[in-house]
Amino acid sequence: MGDIRRRGAVALALTGLAAPLTLALGTAPAQAATSCTTQTGPYQKQVEKFLGLTVDGKQSTTDCKAIQAFQNKHGITPNAGYAGPVTWGVMDLMQKQKAVGTNPNKEGKCPTNKGRIACVNLTLQLSWIQDGNKLVYGPVPVRTGRNGYETRTGLKKIYWRDIDHVSNIYNVPMPYSQFFDGGQAFHSVNLSMWNPPGSHGCVNMTKTTAKKYWSLLKKGDDVFVYGRKPGT
Repeated sequence: MGDIRRRGAVALALTGLAAPLTLALGTAPAQAATSCTTQTGPYQKQVEKFLGLTVDGKQSTTDCKAIQAFQNKHGITPNAGYAGPVTWGVMDLMQKQKAVGTNPNKEGKCPTNKGRIACVNLTLQLSWIQDGNKLVYGPVPVRTGRNGYETRTGLKKIYWRDIDHVSNIYNVPMPYSQFFDGGQAFHSVNLSMWNPPGSHGCVNMTKTTAKKYWSLLKKGDDVFVYGRKPGT
């Protein structure tokens, strides 16, 4: 999340959801080398299956290295290769996101009587743009507000756009910012979309997605946020 003070002058679509299972999307901050744990985690079998490893429910050196690589890719700490609840939670979310397919508004929770609207499902950490019942773009994974900084729910409107915005609260760039609720905005980040625990309230996106949203949306367009991010 960032402030709304101006500083300076004021297609990842469905196919992108295949990326979680191949670990192809997102980058994470560099982490210090950590030795692999020999401990078997409570979600060992689930994690082994997700990563395409031998499913025997027992930690091995191969298991640990694969789990650790996944943790490093998505900024999950600790990153000792332990099949714990945080790591499995990320994997489980990825699977649920992929299962959505081409009908993210199947339950009809995002309004279809507003024309073009950007929808954000906090529960599944997905966003898309629709026009009536027509899917315009997405769904794509996003990264929303962590516990204590939740992305606020409800019907909003984009009221300010700043392609080169910089937050003076956190002193970080927020490229392609489109503000829809106080300091909360769509904008790109150089992080994995599954990097826990989440943002400071903004809806984080990859650069590809943020650029696409910038081209498809304009000031005055509607935004609808619903659901609840896991862990909040």
